Amino acid sequence: MLKNALDFEKPIAELDAEMVSIQAQLQDGGLEQWCRDHGRDYAAEFAKLDAGLQQLKRDRERLMKDIFSKLTPWEKTQVARHRDRPHTVDMIRLLCEDFLELHGDRQYADDAAILGGIARIAGRDVLVLGHEKGRDLKEKVRRNYGSAKPEGYRKAVRLMKLAERARKPVVVFVDTSAADSSLGSEERGISEAIAKAMEEMAMLKTPTVVVVLGEGGSGGAIGLGVGDRILMLEHAIYSVIPPEGCANILWRDAAKADQAADALKLTAQDALRLGVIDEVLPEPLGGAHRSPELTALAVKDAVVAALDTLAELSCEDLLRERYEKFRRMGQWSLPDAPLVADGLTAVG
Repeated sequence: MLKNALDFEKPIAELDAEMVSIQAQLQDGGLEQWCRDHGRDYAAEFAKLDAGLQQLKRDRERLMKDIFSKLTPWEKTQVARHRDRPHTVDMIRLLCEDFLELHGDRQYADDAAILGGIARIAGRDVLVLGHEKGRDLKEKVRRNYGSAKPEGYRKAVRLMKLAERARKPVVVFVDTSAADSSLGSEERGISEAIAKAMEEMAMLKTPTVVVVLGEGGSGGAIGLGVGDRILMLEHAIYSVIPPEGCANILWRDAAKADQAADALKLTAQDALRLGVIDEVLPEPLGGAHRSPELTALAVKDAVVAALDTLAELSCEDLLRERYEKFRRMGQWSLPDAPLVADGLTAVG
């Protein structure tokens, strides 16, 4: 039974509750006692309840397929933020045979919002990085809810340069609403740290695979998002600004976040169509939070396949293709007729 059901999941939760009730009757011996008290045939009553349970399971699967095939961008945003959605720590636990965490930026501090270290995935030595939001309140505060400070991005750069020297690929998990915007982060140069991380990733002489797990928010995401292959889970989001912030700017009303989510084109399907990512990874029916293990298997297969492909490229080809990949983003063309505005002719 799913805990923390979202509003649009409530019909599924109701079926879950019915199923749990029937399973309890079948397993706790209450049905047998009830049959004795009422003179009923236990086998017949058991078969009747079990048939009802199987029908509920079929109804539940049909309902889930219907609901999750029609999610709006705002509903996908809610799924991407689900409190039970797998985080970077979960991916490391489920994907990696070994993991040794490395700490600190060697300049100021160790930022727990970005987790990184040496790992092994499917027998391959890699450097793993990712935003980490935390689960309970104490951990969320320690991780700053996944919003990295300048020292987090500088730690990430330090570790990626280490991977470059060791000639090991880098695997990055993106999951943040935004970078930290506190006064302290501004004073220590959060914008410069993000820009430097992007520059270093663009020129990194080792393969880089990026996976957007949940939220890919603003500069906090792109600061770790310059990869040779960018993968995105089916119900993850990738946006220049959170929908609430966009709604505040456009309509002065955060309650219009659903409209903003639609306008931002932030879903994985939009990102693939626009050429921002390379592949959408399927999630288990009902979202990654329903089965982190199955989600991790899909991520592992895709990451390994990407690493195998990238391993065949020379360093020169790797850098060239990465450059061309990001230069292609945002390309547009004008209709055949020239566009004339303010006396200037724009030719596309």
